[in-house]
Amino acid sequence: MTAAVPAPREPAALADLLLSRIRDVADYPKPGIVFKDITPLLADPEAFTALTDALAAFAAEHGATKVAGLEARGFILAAPVAVRAGLGFVPVRKAGKLPGATLSQTYDLEYGSAEMEIHAEDLSGEDRVLVVDDVLATGGTAEASLRLIERSGARVAGLAVLMELEFLGGRERVLPALGDAPYQALITV
Repeated sequence: MTAAVPAPREPAALADLLLSRIRDVADYPKPGIVFKDITPLLADPEAFTALTDALAAFAAEHGATKVAGLEARGFILAAPVAVRAGLGFVPVRKAGKLPGATLSQTYDLEYGSAEMEIHAEDLSGEDRVLVVDDVLATGGTAEASLRLIERSGARVAGLAVLMELEFLGGRERVLPALGDAPYQALITV
């Protein structure tokens, strides 16, 4: 049973609020990188609530029954979205972090590969799963999570991120994996 979700703010006003609470950190984690720090947004109850409400409304609009959060910052966003929408939360973790039977999905990185896992029993063929993460960059992690959810037998209800780094091309990578499921980025930079 889903909870009543407040109507989200108008998209431009929401994006302005969220952007005003994201701090640029130059040369982190290495020279030449401008890191988008979301901790000021998380520390601001107005902005964090507005973000949670917007993502919960997206989950409700698209019939999600569960919300999957991608390790690690995706957990911070997805868990309150699940609570707000009255849905279950499923962590998508790095390989070896979950006890018990898991399903795994390998994906390519710039220099090598990585693997993600979910508990095998957390999803069923009756579930519609909204995947939530903080940032869509190159799209590898998001694409792997979408494939993993499909392999579990569940259906993908959509992908929602706080911020898309458009210049890295992640959207082009995840859209084929989404199929007909919707994609939402609250901010695009």
